[in-house]
Amino acid sequence: MANKGPAYGLSRECIQKTQAKFDMESAMEALDWIEAVTGAPLLPEDGGIYDNQLQVQEKIKDGEALCDLINTIAPGIIRKVNRSKLPFKQMENIEMFLTACRNYGMKEVDVFQTQDLYEGKAMYIVINCIHTLGSLARKNDFDGPVIGVKIADENTRHFSDEQISEGKKVISLQYGYNQGASQKGMTAYGMTRHM
Repeated sequence: MANKGPAYGLSRECIQKTQAKFDMESAMEALDWIEAVTGAPLLPEDGGIYDNQLQVQEKIKDGEALCDLINTIAPGIIRKVNRSKLPFKQMENIEMFLTACRNYGMKEVDVFQTQDLYEGKAMYIVINCIHTLGSLARKNDFDGPVIGVKIADENTRHFSDEQISEGKKVISLQYGYNQGASQKGMTAYGMTRHM
């Protein structure tokens, strides 16, 4: 990560707010899942937890574990994972992971940006993306370990013409009728209220 010096004022408040959203328990759960799926050693050897989000970032910053993860879930979705320690190759790994997530069905709002991980700008978004990927894997019947909530299946309802016409007979509250409620007695604009 580039040394940008200390932040002051609004910038510092934004950084503190972003760092406050990071949840170490959720991050450890995500790393444990990646380790269980890929076999890559990501958790501390002593079985404890990391002290801060920078330690979590360092474990997945090169993008290799993430690429291996998505390749295990959806084989062949990333053709070649870069094993180089050059920064642009590591960022390329992260970008390939993000593209693979989009192709796997992840919504754009759930995908993080490369600098969120590589520069550690918003690690909570990275962890949320991993949890969302776990949810997608569960929905797409991945037979390995899973993480995240189960995404609901679409439940399309079909109504007959008779049911639709019956529904049109009901006057809802959106039509402005609520047991006689009106604006009668309200003070008109520009008038003073008499107490």
